[in-house]
Amino acid sequence: MGARASIQLQDEEIEEIQNETGFSRNQIIRLYSRFESLDKSGNGFLSREDFLRIPELAINPLGDRIVHSFFQESNDETVNFRQFIHVLARFRPTKVKISKNKLNTREEKLRFAFRMYDLDGDDKISRDELLAVLHMMVGANISEDQLGSIADRTIHEADTDGDKQISFDEFKQAMEKVDVEQKMSIRFLN
Repeated sequence: MGARASIQLQDEEIEEIQNETGFSRNQIIRLYSRFESLDKSGNGFLSREDFLRIPELAINPLGDRIVHSFFQESNDETVNFRQFIHVLARFRPTKVKISKNKLNTREEKLRFAFRMYDLDGDDKISRDELLAVLHMMVGANISEDQLGSIADRTIHEADTDGDKQISFDEFKQAMEKVDVEQKMSIRFLN
């Protein structure tokens, strides 16, 4: 399987992807193999349906939002390998000896998380958006009043300019003490 991926990925392209993402050559080859296995039609790109066939995403309450993040990178209805790996690079640990890059900085990890809540893409998180994401995460396990209270308190604590919404800068400030590295990193095997 790895040999097939290494034949289709040219050395020059692997080197470019290494520079863009910080992934090692072996990680890129493994991720390419995974990309190919997800590409059931063999056309060189993934559709939303391809992503939704991933069992972990299918059962994840935020699965649709995670899938959506791949398509924000592409601005299209399909995702090619380069776009796929760019999104995954945001989940690379930053506390490893491998050099950091712009895709996996603390700020990019926070921007990625912010977009999960910014459902309409207006660079603000409104109470309604926050409620919608909370509903996705907890379903019917918490009452509407409790969810409303959580949303109101979150907006109240994070909204420093008084517009009753959370901007990215306010989100970043509210997340100052959160260990983003621990919360938003996946260990990729070498």
